[in-house]
Amino acid sequence: MNPNEKVELLKQTIFFSALGNEELLRLADLTTERHLSSGEPIIWEGDPPEWFYIVAQGKVKVAKYTSTGKELLVAMFTPPSIFGEVAVFDGIPYPASAAAVGETTVLGIKRDDLLTFLSQNPSVALKIINLLGARLRDAHNRLRDMAGERADQRIASMLLMLSSKLGPAILFTRQEIADMTGTTTETVIRTTTRLKDQGIINTTRGEIVILDEPKLRLLSEGAPLV
Repeated sequence: MNPNEKVELLKQTIFFSALGNEELLRLADLTTERHLSSGEPIIWEGDPPEWFYIVAQGKVKVAKYTSTGKELLVAMFTPPSIFGEVAVFDGIPYPASAAAVGETTVLGIKRDDLLTFLSQNPSVALKIINLLGARLRDAHNRLRDMAGERADQRIASMLLMLSSKLGPAILFTRQEIADMTGTTTETVIRTTTRLKDQGIINTTRGEIVILDEPKLRLLSEGAPLV
């Protein structure tokens, strides 16, 4: 990406949208561009918080892993979303892992460079503090809900969350959905087959298409799967 393309991306982010072109150019100079293949890790849970990232192209999933290796999806980010900021500002290890979904490009800014920049732009720092609180609440609510939901509810909720980020066609396998929801592949196959029989979704190899979002939402809220 050239400097002008970086400026346009930064301008679209919720953190930096109020900055002028001069400040955006200075911030763009601090960025490092990374190109990632599908599944390639960007950050690992527990690593030192050395980088703050912006999604420039593609998709990034943020997940936590159980002691048995099950993946619990915390969030899915598309351009121009930001991730890694919680650990960067707290100075604590990353609380979750992040990896590319498909071919992905991110812009990274080193923690020390970002903190220096924010010290010179206190209004941006204040906006970030407010947004951090909202994002933490969303993540905690998602993990709490997943712990108390039935398996079919978790699957329905995950499909809705992915659809809200990626559109009605979800390019994930049943195994990947199982990993994200802490269920088994057999449970996902059984649930998606019943959803397909009821006309709520359609499935092909590696793709799930939501056909009836209202019915899927009712299931995610606790309605029984017939």
